[in-house]
Amino acid sequence: MQLQQNISLKKFNTFGIDVSANYFLQISSVDELAEYFDYKKLSSPLSPLPTCILGGGSNILFTKNYEGVILKNNLKGITIIKQDENHIYIKTAAGENWHSFVMYCVANNFAGVENLSLIPGNVGASPMQNIGAYGIEIKDVFYELEAFDIEDKKLVIFNKQDCEFGYRESVFKRKYKGRFVITSVTFKLNKNPTFNTSYGAIEQELEKMQVQQITIQAVSQAVINIRRSKLPDPAAIGNAGSFFKNPTVIASFFTKLKMHFPAIVGYELPDGNVKLAAGWLIEQCGWKGYRKNDAGCHAKQALVLVNYGNAGGDEIVELSKQIIESVYQKFNVILEREVNII
Repeated sequence: MQLQQNISLKKFNTFGIDVSANYFLQISSVDELAEYFDYKKLSSPLSPLPTCILGGGSNILFTKNYEGVILKNNLKGITIIKQDENHIYIKTAAGENWHSFVMYCVANNFAGVENLSLIPGNVGASPMQNIGAYGIEIKDVFYELEAFDIEDKKLVIFNKQDCEFGYRESVFKRKYKGRFVITSVTFKLNKNPTFNTSYGAIEQELEKMQVQQITIQAVSQAVINIRRSKLPDPAAIGNAGSFFKNPTVIASFFTKLKMHFPAIVGYELPDGNVKLAAGWLIEQCGWKGYRKNDAGCHAKQALVLVNYGNAGGDEIVELSKQIIESVYQKFNVILEREVNII
């Protein structure tokens, strides 16, 4: 292991926040992971320090220098572990780039993740966040994952039920936060695709593309086109994608909101509740396109907070607080951040 000191984290987080870490270590195998936590236990300089597991850095907002150890998950590898008549099971290391994994599946006609194209980040974060887009969530294609138990120093297998998936939620964000390091995820994908094109503008984009026959490749490209038209590229403008979750309200409250705000956007859920479009709520409060110094709300998608260059994480957090307060005052709805604040 090569432990580095005082390393800038600017290139390791998609917000591009310029902070540093006291210690930085890149992990390329499960053995190195186990070695690190043994070393941390025995080594007096590191033993009292916190550890932050960093993947693609796409769902994190640093507000200050990290006075601990940043453990960069660089585990790599994609392996087909088994298949049957209808499904194929692909084990993917946590450090693989998510979009690259999706493109691998699309190229090989493995269906199920095409609607999740161009989502930033790494594979390891996908079940932690239960990432989702355009009618698909990780739980829909998830089979199992392996995670290193920091306390017991061993690998543990989690099935779908163990993960307790919810909307952008799993046991790894709450009950087991900080205890496990996800090392690989196995996905159950389809050999015979069932396309989900009714959500968002996929059908319109497919028409625009003049697609005659729907394929995995066409759906993936449609999603990529839509995301590129609405969302800023982190390489050009620092951001972490959607900053807030879409809030859920009971149907009777949505009916009251609809009376006062006829154009309000809401989607009925299977349990009878209604999911509101957080971006619409934020836009109605006048934040879309707002900018103060280098912190702002994106001009094309109000759900995305951005760093135009040299904003500090604390400036982004303050802006998010103001947005949360204004949405609550106008709609009596509380927005919840999707991004992890450190």
